[in-house]
Formats: sequence, structure tokens, C-alpha cells
Amino acid sequence: MGDDRRYPARPVPGVGALIIQADRVLLVERGREPLKGYWSLPGGVVETGERLEDALRREVREETGLEVEIVHLIEIFERIMPGEDGRTEYHYILMDYICRPTGGTLAAADDASRAEWFTESEVRSLKITEGTPGVIAKSFVWLGRKGTGLRS
Repeated sequence: MGDDRRYPARPVPGVGALIIQADRVLLVERGREPLKGYWSLPGGVVETGERLEDALRREVREETGLEVEIVHLIEIFERIMPGEDGRTEYHYILMDYICRPTGGTLAAADDASRAEWFTESEVRSLKITEGTPGVIAKSFVWLGRKGTGLRS
């Protein structure tokens, strides 16, 4: 993988997983730039020829060791990060999906240095990527209204 994500000619599509079990959400600590050391949703870039949901399942498996069922597309989020020279260094269009774990064994891997479960209140004290606490809150509200049992 070259670094064609930096200073891209076009926005780069990505997917993120809100993996929720009981009252906790799974987050990964980023082991690489951009945003190394920040907690974020498991996920990553969609490869050419790959469907969004296949990319999401692959990225979750690579970063966390878990298999997931995709429940609902909860948000589309733009992350535009200017470089020091003022040009756009990173531009992602991120599609975030609520998921539930269905198998696998939790283990941080690939570009995640840690993977841990957090309650919504614990999320507030983390060094976390922009927009992530809001989409976590939105997901818990949506799940509460749907009565899915993912929060019980």
C-alpha cells in the first residue's frame, strides 16, 4: 500500500464500525498516522472492487479479530485534514455502521495498537478522533429506540 491517501486527487471512501455489546462500544487505539495514539472506531479504507459492507467486515477482522453482523448505517462523516502548507493532506468520506459481534476473539492487530470496550461515559475522557463521541451517542439513542437488545 503506497501512501496515496495523503494529498489525494479525490476523497477516499472509508468505513467505520460501532460495535456495541450491552452498554459498551469497542474502540481501537490508532497505531499509525494520521491520528496515531487517538482512539477511534475500527475501520478503514474501501479497496477498489470491494463492497462497503465487505470492507467493513474485513477491516474489523484485521483490526480486532472479531466477526460482525452489520445492523444499520448510522452516519456519513467527512474528515478533511489540511496539511501545513494549506493543501488538503487527508480527505475521507466515512460511512459508520452499527454492528454487533458474532464471533472471533478480540485482539488488536494490523494498525491498531489496542482494542478495548468502553461505556459511553468512559468515552468522554479518551483522546478520541473528532466526531466519534457524537456518533457513539447517536448510535446508543438509535439502539434504545429500536429495542434491539444490543444494549441489554
